Amino acid sequence: MVSANIAIVGGGVAGATAALYLSRIGMRVTLFEKGESLVSGPPFCHLHAGGNLYREISDEQCVTLLRQSIDLLRFYPYAVDFRPTVIAVPLTDTGEPGDLYPRLEMLRREYQRFIAEDERNQVLGDPETYFRLYDRESVEALREREPVAMPQTPDEWMIPVAREVDLSTVKFPLIMVQEYGLNLFRLGAGAALSLQKLDGCDLQLGTAVTAATRSDDGNGFTVTATDGEHTTQQRFDYLINAAGFRTGEIDDMLGFQRERMVEFKAAYVTKWQESAVWPEVIFHGERGTPNGMAQFTPYPCGFVQLHGMTNDITLFDEGLVGSTPASAQPNLDERFIEMIDREWEWSCVERRSRRAIEHMARYIPAFIDAEVASKPLFGAQQIPGDDPTLRAADVSFVGERYARCEVVKASSVLSMTDAIVERLVNLGYADAAVQGTRTFDVPAVPPEQLIETEASSIAEARSYPTCLSRRTVREGSPAA
Repeated sequence: MVSANIAIVGGGVAGATAALYLSRIGMRVTLFEKGESLVSGPPFCHLHAGGNLYREISDEQCVTLLRQSIDLLRFYPYAVDFRPTVIAVPLTDTGEPGDLYPRLEMLRREYQRFIAEDERNQVLGDPETYFRLYDRESVEALREREPVAMPQTPDEWMIPVAREVDLSTVKFPLIMVQEYGLNLFRLGAGAALSLQKLDGCDLQLGTAVTAATRSDDGNGFTVTATDGEHTTQQRFDYLINAAGFRTGEIDDMLGFQRERMVEFKAAYVTKWQESAVWPEVIFHGERGTPNGMAQFTPYPCGFVQLHGMTNDITLFDEGLVGSTPASAQPNLDERFIEMIDREWEWSCVERRSRRAIEHMARYIPAFIDAEVASKPLFGAQQIPGDDPTLRAADVSFVGERYARCEVVKASSVLSMTDAIVERLVNLGYADAAVQGTRTFDVPAVPPEQLIETEASSIAEARSYPTCLSRRTVREGSPAA
């Protein structure tokens, strides 16, 4: 087997995962990340184990997301918050809860099939309870119960929803599904701690790639990078472009064309009551309308992350742009680049956060008392091709030695890396025995205390409440 040097440009969830995976199977990897910590791209908070948030996507994409989410949970168990998600269909919505049943049953069957293939895939609880329906009578009965400090049963998880949601605004039944939370601070912390221990990875934080060229013989690349003080040039046998929404910039350096879109989005950080432990709650709605989906994502200490899929909250006018024949890099408006690279105006933070609070308070009236807690979680998401509803995507290739990471959801990063490993095997850089086997489930997991400390430091350095780096429920809880 021939030894190879592999460059990865970008330390988001795609680049960090590729570095971890490839280092573990014996590759020599250099990971360039211009930020001071890993996984600082578009925010994610949800495992998407089945894609139940997105009614508009195909069943095929939902099954792909389910399979990928199981893989991701096994790879990053320390980043998962083991709490369920409640899905509600508002009266203002044209859909019905019953419209979701066929998909949920299909996903339950697929989950059972995955477990039959490998019992270690049973990471979303018992498949018989993958989802559960709550009619109005059941929910009304739970209104009379007091919230518990650490929910252990589906009913206990449902208590705060029953007590606080205005039941006159939603259709029944409500649906509880085993879709878990995913903590980006913990994932970034654990990935960095693991990579720092692996001999095969050269982790270069605070280092930006300024140029990339193809070798004259077509068998490699030269990458120029700077840490602000020193500039280096290195030759690599294989290049993985994991530059996130700036992926097109690397494509342009190399003269590679690619059709893609980029969308700027934001989620808002609020502080509310600390007296109850909530599940995640999704109120369905039509994207881009005043009744767009509302997403309530709870964290410890009373913090709640909000999505409101309207143009005044999570979405932005002119926030979705596409590439052109002249450039593979979509041209985001300068005001979005300013938000990404420098700072938000606080007046914009307050205005959009308040709109998010008001949007959620239509269904949870007491939430109107929530406060703006920090700047938003935000970023630009790349979407390959020209379909803005695409959710299950992973990687594309140019020639034998260039991989372009194109994940839309974090759960796709392992199928992405599997495809890259297949290419490396074909080039003779990796042993065929490692292809598709994933003989390791957990990539050198650091001690929990180290993860907690590092995750808290990352949140603080990015000016977010440190409680966002914590999770509500750990693996092994009966609620999981």
